[in-house]
Amino acid sequence: MTLDVAARQLDMSKSNLSRIENAQIGIKPRDVRAALALYQVTGADAEALIEIARGAQQRGWWQNYSDVLPEWFEFYVGLEAEAASLRTYEAEAVPGLLQTEAYARAIYRLTAGEERIERKVAARLRRQDVLHRENPVELSVVLNEAVLLRPVGEPAAMAEQLTHIHHVAQLPNVTVQVLPFAAGGHPAMTTPYVILGFSDDADASVVYLDNLTMGLALEEADHVRGYSLLHEKLCRMALSPADSLTRLEEASRNFA
Repeated sequence: MTLDVAARQLDMSKSNLSRIENAQIGIKPRDVRAALALYQVTGADAEALIEIARGAQQRGWWQNYSDVLPEWFEFYVGLEAEAASLRTYEAEAVPGLLQTEAYARAIYRLTAGEERIERKVAARLRRQDVLHRENPVELSVVLNEAVLLRPVGEPAAMAEQLTHIHHVAQLPNVTVQVLPFAAGGHPAMTTPYVILGFSDDADASVVYLDNLTMGLALEEADHVRGYSLLHEKLCRMALSPADSLTRLEEASRNFA
């Protein structure tokens, strides 16, 4: 198939298709889908290429932090930057999108030591731009009550962190709920997660799981549906957003 024929079938200019093929510009996942259909690539091979298109944005800001972001986490940051919605549960630590500079620095000292710590903190803070951009991501966070009570860093820094969550939780695109100890056992006790949704209907949602050394993206419909139902259940078990703000205020005063 010639470049001219392929470009015509994909409803794009020959110059654009040529630049994409030569890695001069990026390509959106929906255009990857169209090209794969045209080239009769299906199944696991097609899905792998679509995942690459989601995570490997050519001019992503995170590429400037490749010295401190592992390749597997760069992939996640690319997905996060493209997401329209994020739903997450955290059991032990404040999610990166809600961390203050001091809290992030304390977390890195505990989990990774001092090496290039300021670069790592800067990258984490830069990720938070998704909450404040022109079309901000819709963020739903469920926090285990332990996150509010476990001191990380100095008491003043912890108080600042909880006050910051309280402030960000009042943005129209952010919902924070606290899952209290009184709720008892729950189905996410062993599995913090992030569910990423995208504005393009052709792009399926992704569940992302990670640990200190690797990340895993799950795109199968059954996995996404299962984690979505899990998140809905946690939201029902958790305090309401208004009561969660009150709980954050109370916890903050404990560190003042």
